[in-house]
Amino acid sequence: MTTTYAALLRGINVGGSRKVPMADLRTLMEDLGHGGVRSYLQSGQAVFTADHGDEETLAAELAGAIEKRFGFAVDVIVRDHAYLKAIAEACPFPAAELEGRQLHVTYFSVPVDADRFAEIDRAAYLPEEFRLGDRALYLYAPNGLGRSKLAEHLSKPRLNKGVIGTSRNWNTVVKLVEMTGA
Repeated sequence: MTTTYAALLRGINVGGSRKVPMADLRTLMEDLGHGGVRSYLQSGQAVFTADHGDEETLAAELAGAIEKRFGFAVDVIVRDHAYLKAIAEACPFPAAELEGRQLHVTYFSVPVDADRFAEIDRAAYLPEEFRLGDRALYLYAPNGLGRSKLAEHLSKPRLNKGVIGTSRNWNTVVKLVEMTGA
């Protein structure tokens, strides 16, 4: 049975030397045997179909192929359409009332629990807020991610030890649901 997935690459094409041209990424994914490969924007997401493997295996295969082809390691998270749709539908914030730049989802490689973030004085960051979901964190940052003090705190290495996380704004979250559902 063929399943449609999104591959989320962390930290590429955002400055520095970690450049992965999307045309090259699409070719690499096709060479791995994936079908229907399409990329979205330049910031590291691609949609593809596969009839084998699970999300972790597909992510590991893609990460290995990227490192071999481009010469640097890239963290990759792979999620299927059903998961992406469920994350969008479970958003605890009024997404329809917000601008895409105000709402973000951080997708995690593994489940995380509230204890990981217990040290954060949530009241100190208001009106910014975050809520946890299924291997995801929803962040409401009314002034955008670039100005968010809460996002800066949430990205501290000690809070993310042992987990891969990659964030997408709400516009991208919605687009990936659309692309994987087509």
